[in-house]
Amino acid sequence: MASGPGLLHPLPTLYTRRCNAPGSRAWKDFMLAVIRAFAKSWVAAVLIGLLIVSFAVFGVSDVFRTRAKNEVVHAGSRVITPAEFRTEWDRAKQNVEQQSGQQISNELAVENRLDVRVLEMLADREAMAALIDKIGIRPADALVTREIQQIPAFFDPISGRFDKRLYQEALGRANLTPARFERSVRDDIAQAHLASGVVDGLRPPRAYGALAVIFAQEARDVSVFAVGPAAVTPPSPPTDAQLTEFMKANSERLMRPEFRVLSVVRFSSAQFAGQVKVTEADIRKQFDFRKDSLNRPETRSLVQIPAKDANSARGLADRLGKGEDAAAVARSAGVDPVLYADKPRTAVVDAKVGEAAFGMASGEVRVVQGDLGLAVVKVTGITPGRVVTLEEARPMLEAEARKTVAAEKVYEISQAYDDAHAGGANLDEAAAKAGVPVTTLGPVAEQGFDPTGRPVTGLSARLVQTAFRLPEGGESQIEDEGQGESFVVRVDKIIPRALPPLAEIRQPLARAWMSQEMARRLRAKADELAGRVRKGEDLAAVAASIGARPERIPGLTRQGAGQGGPLSQEGFAQAFSAGKGGVFVAQAANAFALVVGKVDAITPPAVADNARAVEQVRPQLGMTLFEEIGARMPRYARAILKVRTDPALARQTLGVEPPKTDGAKDGAAKGGKEAAGK
Repeated sequence: MASGPGLLHPLPTLYTRRCNAPGSRAWKDFMLAVIRAFAKSWVAAVLIGLLIVSFAVFGVSDVFRTRAKNEVVHAGSRVITPAEFRTEWDRAKQNVEQQSGQQISNELAVENRLDVRVLEMLADREAMAALIDKIGIRPADALVTREIQQIPAFFDPISGRFDKRLYQEALGRANLTPARFERSVRDDIAQAHLASGVVDGLRPPRAYGALAVIFAQEARDVSVFAVGPAAVTPPSPPTDAQLTEFMKANSERLMRPEFRVLSVVRFSSAQFAGQVKVTEADIRKQFDFRKDSLNRPETRSLVQIPAKDANSARGLADRLGKGEDAAAVARSAGVDPVLYADKPRTAVVDAKVGEAAFGMASGEVRVVQGDLGLAVVKVTGITPGRVVTLEEARPMLEAEARKTVAAEKVYEISQAYDDAHAGGANLDEAAAKAGVPVTTLGPVAEQGFDPTGRPVTGLSARLVQTAFRLPEGGESQIEDEGQGESFVVRVDKIIPRALPPLAEIRQPLARAWMSQEMARRLRAKADELAGRVRKGEDLAAVAASIGARPERIPGLTRQGAGQGGPLSQEGFAQAFSAGKGGVFVAQAANAFALVVGKVDAITPPAVADNARAVEQVRPQLGMTLFEEIGARMPRYARAILKVRTDPALARQTLGVEPPKTDGAKDGAAKGGKEAAGK
């Protein structure tokens, strides 16, 4: 019998843990321990001292300026207003809803301290940006503009060029202003420049590299034997009383979700697209509206090399004109060439360079005085533009016109339904007057499946979310789903959450109980055998007492994760956690069994013979050091700038009361404003 949704899996998983291989959690923990040790050394003290001196030189003024009452975050010269906080809040809450698959209220989100997390994130971000600005890292306006104009989301899909209207519309949908977005881009560029400078200057001591090599290449000899089902007495089939108790213990995992039976009325342009007729006038109207976007502009490929002065520009132009490689010519001048491959004129960042390039012949070279400086330009290819005729675009235009007419038809029908419903008709009566069918769906769970676990057809995420916000008997208004689709839904019946009857899930539940009981007996037996080995009995003799034979795994290293034979990831980790002579119990690698193991010997590597390995690991240590410094920098920035946050104003912006929590957990619960640097 197929198990329904939420049924307890019949094979419980034994406890597992990640191994200590490079890249694993344990490896990262070791690296962090090394870095933290470095942070306490005189080298780190000098590094941090230099940072403090630089901040003192560049100044951290204005930190004692009185805050305006409408500042949720104040960090030096940077502030977050309530409106900006609300935008960031909406984005964070939407991410949580997407991950959980359901909508959450502001009250529930605040109860789970999402407002605190958003506030802390904003304080960290603004503090870092303000501090970087204070020390003088400020990207030029031209660099910010060029970065924005290279973002594909702002390109017209027809012309393939940056479209200012699309740019503004995209920011509007995200509830961002151009100034706010451009400041964010500027911050990202500044932080990237700071990061590259810090990374280039980090070089951990060789002693740290040696420690990492010792950690990675330490070898261990391990002996293990398996404890399988044959080593224990198999459990008898469970009684009804045992199964009932098992159900209670696992009620949340076995509980069936709430189901609902729905009546749905759909208004869809797809229903009428094949029925409507379009006229030549409809097609002509569509063509006149779209012809500018249908036409393909002329595009060109060109090379642009920045020049310091007129003399060097003439020299570069002469070499390009003779056919020398553009990259080599630019390199000789100590610059990088700017390449445009098959781009329209509007894609060229420097408008004057673009104007000149689109007036040149293919292969021609010119020296151009652009808005951003002197440049040598060579056109390497020209693709003529093309004007699309009505006949060429007729199939597409006819389809679009048909869709437009169908959408108008759907609007008329939905208006007829809405008028009837507003006049007192229920869903069935209003649908009959509008001439649209009523469809019954369900029972359906909030996740979109039926009681057997199969997806219910005819649903959308918006429809299900709407239906599960209504009470039994409740009817929604017309809900627009976009793309010419809308719907009305009524909840006909609500089937509450409940445990399934024992008779219905007896067999899979009994298998799960038997599996769990067997796992319990195996663990007890393995612990007993391991205890005997710890007391001094020979491991081979203990293994023989259950008819098993030990297996020896020589030369096991952390770099050899996955090559431990019968050892699982958990066993691998325990083998490197125990000392010499240590005994452990872990899950077997590829069987429903446990292993009892013992560390026979530990052999450290000869570091002197691994000089190359020491040097190879130092860059990785440097990156770990950078990540550790990067994680601590926002806290330092908040302290040095005396960043202030206003949790009460943040919650007031959301229209919710502060959660009733222990005052020690959240200073805002006491009604006060908090200093982030404490």
